[in-house]
Amino acid sequence: MSIATEGPVHDRLTELAEIKALAAGGPDDKATARQHAKGKLTARERIDLLLDEGSFQEIEALRRHRATGFGLENKRPYTDGVITGWGTVHGRTVFVYAHDFRIFGGALGEAHAAKIHKVMDLALAAGAPLVSLNDGAGARIQEGVTALAGYGGIFQRNTKASGVIPQISVMLGPCAGGAAYSPALTDFVFMVRETSQMFITGPDVVKAVTGEEITQNGLGGADVHATVSGVAAFAYDDEAACLEDVRYLLSLLPSNNRETAPRQPSQDPAGRLTESLREIVPANANQAYDIRAVIEEIVDDGEYFEIQPGWATNVVCALVRLDGHVTGVVANQPSAFAGVLDIHASEKAARFVQFCDAFSIPLVTLVDVPGFLPGVDQEHGGIIRHGAKLLYAYCNATVPRVQLILRKAYGGAYIVMDSRSIGADVSLAWPSNEIAVMGAEGAANVIFRREIAAADDPDVVRAQKIKEYQSELMHPYYAAERGLVDDVIDPAQTRTALIGALTMLRSKYADIPSRKHGNPPV
Repeated sequence: MSIATEGPVHDRLTELAEIKALAAGGPDDKATARQHAKGKLTARERIDLLLDEGSFQEIEALRRHRATGFGLENKRPYTDGVITGWGTVHGRTVFVYAHDFRIFGGALGEAHAAKIHKVMDLALAAGAPLVSLNDGAGARIQEGVTALAGYGGIFQRNTKASGVIPQISVMLGPCAGGAAYSPALTDFVFMVRETSQMFITGPDVVKAVTGEEITQNGLGGADVHATVSGVAAFAYDDEAACLEDVRYLLSLLPSNNRETAPRQPSQDPAGRLTESLREIVPANANQAYDIRAVIEEIVDDGEYFEIQPGWATNVVCALVRLDGHVTGVVANQPSAFAGVLDIHASEKAARFVQFCDAFSIPLVTLVDVPGFLPGVDQEHGGIIRHGAKLLYAYCNATVPRVQLILRKAYGGAYIVMDSRSIGADVSLAWPSNEIAVMGAEGAANVIFRREIAAADDPDVVRAQKIKEYQSELMHPYYAAERGLVDDVIDPAQTRTALIGALTMLRSKYADIPSRKHGNPPV
């Protein structure tokens, strides 16, 4: 449309309304129909689902690119393919940008990137979370290196904002090549099955280089990243359910690292007894159970939000509320690989601990761990280095930290799971706890192997020595007698004890060494 350069104010206002309507409407109805036909919402429909009704304030809706060549000068749509601005989620300010796949396939050019840079800078300045709704085809090829530089600006801002404001990436379409690194730099990645994919090199390149044939979803779909690679924290069947959980996650997080997460008053009494915990956890240390049943019994109203539930399932990480206060829970999962720590479990828990520490969310660690997973693959894969990530994360954390030992806690895994020796503020244990260098059977076979081998009946002697080791070094009060456990409690008192410890620690202040930054194992 032609732009008026003179005339009465009401004509200008009419023209402004027309331009804004054009920007808000997008390219045309056919483009919208194509988006819906793929099972995808438009950028503005997604923003409407994410933010509180009527709260969105758009910025740079009238931005247009200034590139020339390859026909770009004849196609200069408003917004340049990305919607940016802020609104509220449950009444709190949240910044958002959403790729509009209907315009240039959501591809990033100079003007597109500048809009994203601005909203990221505003989010950091205002101290509010940033949510990106990703549905783009990568760099705009026609703009060359300026498009690549735009991605560099996004990565730099992601890194600068890390640990300062929560950053959430929602994958609602394709994300290939260098574009995939921005989500990887954020705190949480959400994906939708069938419509969202992430990969560095697509199926065609993989086939050309390696000869392997694979679909886009098989290479980088939601379930792949939620269960195999660990890139995605969550996977959903549809966009509405995905965005509803983004809203819920935001309700559990502080706006920035200078604030605490919002407290939600609970009708669940802090002094409620958890008598069912006496039965949920079997006395037999080798019998499996679901640690999530323990978490449900302890937390307010049985509600918890599990992070990465499909990946590294031998450890559970969840955001919960205890007496209304948001708390992070890290727990071994005996129903998956007996709850051992391996490479992936160590990485998953370490990142969660780091996130909670960055945003002043207290930590509760539920311990029932037989050790680190043995095996050539684990050793060659760097279990020492990866296990050290979890150790470093706990040792470096200054938030309130409470450890609860439910059952077995063996070897280095006991130390790593936030023991008193690495800085837990309070360590509690149930009477069923077994803390030792290793299990009684293995220990007896090492310590008494000569006596057992020389015995007339090795099996009888072995059983005697196992019982002797258990009674001497593995009884439930051994660690408490040495100050490594602060109290041995009735499982029915678990909720009361945890809330009491966290209440006492709420004003905790920890001095940290003066340094530019540490050098954690990566």
